[in-house]
Amino acid sequence: MSKKILIADDEKNMRILISDFLINEGYEIIEASNGKEAVEKFKADSSIHLVILDVMMPLLDGWQTCELIRKMSQVPIIMLTAKNTEADELTGFIRGSDEYIKKPFSPTILVARVNALIKRTYQELDKTEEINKGNLNINLKQHVIKSNNETLDLSHTEYKLLMYLIENENNVLTRDMLLDSVWGTEYEGTDRTVDSHMNRLRVKMKSSGEYIKTVRGYGYKFEVVK
Repeated sequence: MSKKILIADDEKNMRILISDFLINEGYEIIEASNGKEAVEKFKADSSIHLVILDVMMPLLDGWQTCELIRKMSQVPIIMLTAKNTEADELTGFIRGSDEYIKKPFSPTILVARVNALIKRTYQELDKTEEINKGNLNINLKQHVIKSNNETLDLSHTEYKLLMYLIENENNVLTRDMLLDSVWGTEYEGTDRTVDSHMNRLRVKMKSSGEYIKTVRGYGYKFEVVK
């Protein structure tokens, strides 16, 4: 089954350009001309695998749209924008986006980013659709994690981080291992990157955050308290 991508941009020519390249890659495309329409279409279709959002859109801008979608799902989100400051990029990641691509951009680069994000997100999922660990319930198909029946508002990176910990339950993972597996071997992050994300993840997990153990001087492990 082909992966489905939602593209939201108020410029019709931009939507057509992006759609044509992605369709050639075998993706199924859904289009929206503003943020409000994007949220409505996302709510109506639970099988969307990735979302591409322009920042400057009417009714709801890309930041607002990203936040609303992130509250419903951990689906990967790519932001497109003409703004190119570090503060703008940071805003995108804080709001829950996974990639930030500056305009003008090469469509082939966008396709490469989409392919990489799709691969990272979905290649490891097997036929199991649900995992239960202590108070945590993970729906692998929808990328939804609940703690004590309350849906966790995780970014895609936080989701990947938690899933990697769960997949290696009871095993101690170094910060370098976490960086390579979650962010990729080419990412130039530091131990602080891992620690800051882990701290935010624990807070968001509330009582279930106790399952993430710090192994002093080495790294972290996921362990359910019996």
